[in-house]
Amino acid sequence: MAALKLAIGNKNYSSWSMRPWLALRANDIPFVETLIPLYTDNPADKEQILSFSRAGKVPVLVDGDVTVWDSLAIIEYIAERYPEVKLWPDDVAARAHARSVCAEMHSGFVPLRSECGMNLHRPIRPVALSADAKANVARIEEIWRECRTRYGATGPFLFGRFGAADAMYAPVVHRLRTYAIDVAPDTKAYMETMMALPAFQEWTRDGLAETLVIAKFEDA
Repeated sequence: MAALKLAIGNKNYSSWSMRPWLALRANDIPFVETLIPLYTDNPADKEQILSFSRAGKVPVLVDGDVTVWDSLAIIEYIAERYPEVKLWPDDVAARAHARSVCAEMHSGFVPLRSECGMNLHRPIRPVALSADAKANVARIEEIWRECRTRYGATGPFLFGRFGAADAMYAPVVHRLRTYAIDVAPDTKAYMETMMALPAFQEWTRDGLAETLVIAKFEDA
């Protein structure tokens, strides 16, 4: 069986690419990675993205004749393709909860995303957050706290074992750290759990090793 292929963007900046990459790597699912630089003036880079998906965005997962684009759709596909890794909880209520918080991450938290873009190279220092971004942080802490309170007895991640929800919220860990955002002790504890994950550390090392700078992401 041919290996999965995953096209991603710059690891330093591409939070959406990080999510399915982490879901695969943390579960030791083999795949071939193709990193395509984003926001360059090279038409070949854009054409390479289009060769994976006419949507013109990464990440894109290719599994033989199947092409899946969008981070959450890819994670759903991985969960179906590899049910043994249990990206979603077994319990139907817990699974509904996990899907809900993933969907909230997927479609929400725009102020925090806008004001605290993912940039692993950025020196750690605080930034003045808007009231809306602060509300985003408070809501994320609330989500993490509720998940850990309800499911923490079975493991250190949001639903016990590492799963889809952890992959979807992983870039937030970098944002909270990079922008020195003040969070509660239980939030810090979950961040430390994620930062100790070998796959999380690998992505971080690779991102820090990149030399391409995207000027519009360097202003904050």
